[in-house]
Amino acid sequence: MTDISMMAEPYKIKMVEAIRMTTRAEREKAIRKAGYNTFLLRSEDVWIDLLTDSGTAAMSDYQWAGMMLGDEAYAGSRNFYFLEEVVRDIMGYKHLVPTHQGRGAEHILSQSLIKKGDHVAGNMYFTTTRLHQEMAGASFHDIIIDEAHKPSVEHPFKGNVDIGKLEDLIKEFGADKIPYVAIGAPVNMAGGQPISMENMKEVSRLCRKNGIKVVLDAARVLENCWFIKQREKGYEKKSLKDICRELCSHTDACTMSAKKDAYVNIGGWLAMNDDKFFTKAKELVVVYEGLHTYGGMAGRDMEAVARGFKEATENEYIVGWRVRQVEYLGNKLIDAGIPIVHPIGGHAVFLDAKAFLPHIPQEEYPAQMLAAEIYVESGVRTMERGIVSAGRDPATGKNRTPKLELVRVTIPRRAYTNSHMDVTALAIENVWKRRDAIKGLKITYEPEALRFFQARFEPV
Repeated sequence: MTDISMMAEPYKIKMVEAIRMTTRAEREKAIRKAGYNTFLLRSEDVWIDLLTDSGTAAMSDYQWAGMMLGDEAYAGSRNFYFLEEVVRDIMGYKHLVPTHQGRGAEHILSQSLIKKGDHVAGNMYFTTTRLHQEMAGASFHDIIIDEAHKPSVEHPFKGNVDIGKLEDLIKEFGADKIPYVAIGAPVNMAGGQPISMENMKEVSRLCRKNGIKVVLDAARVLENCWFIKQREKGYEKKSLKDICRELCSHTDACTMSAKKDAYVNIGGWLAMNDDKFFTKAKELVVVYEGLHTYGGMAGRDMEAVARGFKEATENEYIVGWRVRQVEYLGNKLIDAGIPIVHPIGGHAVFLDAKAFLPHIPQEEYPAQMLAAEIYVESGVRTMERGIVSAGRDPATGKNRTPKLELVRVTIPRRAYTNSHMDVTALAIENVWKRRDAIKGLKITYEPEALRFFQARFEPV
């Protein structure tokens, strides 16, 4: 039976923002000027912006009302203590260090726990996370299950850790050389794929046996909890809050980009249970972010973060509809025969660029070109998640060549309707029909780190 409550948005619209449709000639000019990098396009030249779901959500009236209660004291803002209370209630961590966004938390985490020569394991890399680990002197090792690297394979929890791979890593390097295991929940680079509660328990048992910390990337943790509720036996009737609290109980700390599941435009935190770790993190946040009771956020931002996270956790229709809207777009693309990552993730639909453009070698950046072509076709902005995002091996200088070469079609929370999804699907289908004529790219400029943000290209 169809769940009527999930057939329409669980909100009504109070304010709108006008968006401008451009001509194809204007878009062709814009993408050339941007060096075929959708990150370098001006927002005013974009019609439907599906570049990212980070900081692009529409806030609720409850959050906007809270903005008026911002306590902008430099030290001891009451909004910090409310945020601390909310995070403790939902996640259960003892300590909270606010940061301006997720990568601020990643930086402090890495500088606090990593020593030069260490090894960090994780269920697939994430761009900024791995960079901070490497800058602190560690090497990253992917321990995700093999199914995660196969776009067409159906698996309910492609974000799971391969316990055998983790055990081998501990045997090879020794537990004292592994400060923590980084767990994405869900895994962005794998297509928004969740980790199961049972697998998280296994990881926790192994790590605690060996004295290794488990650190959760909690940016989209509520979406992961939604998938556990839908797919894992025994969690069907549990609330998102209870599932989240249990998931976090199997970890020792978390980094959080509040720009995702807290439904805000800026903000984040680092949370942990260990007192010594907390003391070190508090010292570093003052150096890099701001005092330990604001961490780079205004008081009003902390209030919006706290209210958004609380609201999304307690009203499951918010997260449920968000995932359903992503499914709506994904199913339209599947029906059109377009190759995407299966199963459909929680925050985005990921196009399989290798299957979409098999005639373009990976060294000619097929996903980068596909994102550019979708923009030219329609004014819809997406982003590359493949060889460009993977960057270069710091030891050899050669391109890393990930098995996944993807274009991420990312859905901002509460920002667009399903009519926008219909337009997006049609635009991608139009590109699919002319795919054989699409050529590759070559790099004309790249920065040393996180090149996908600023690199420039031109057609081969």
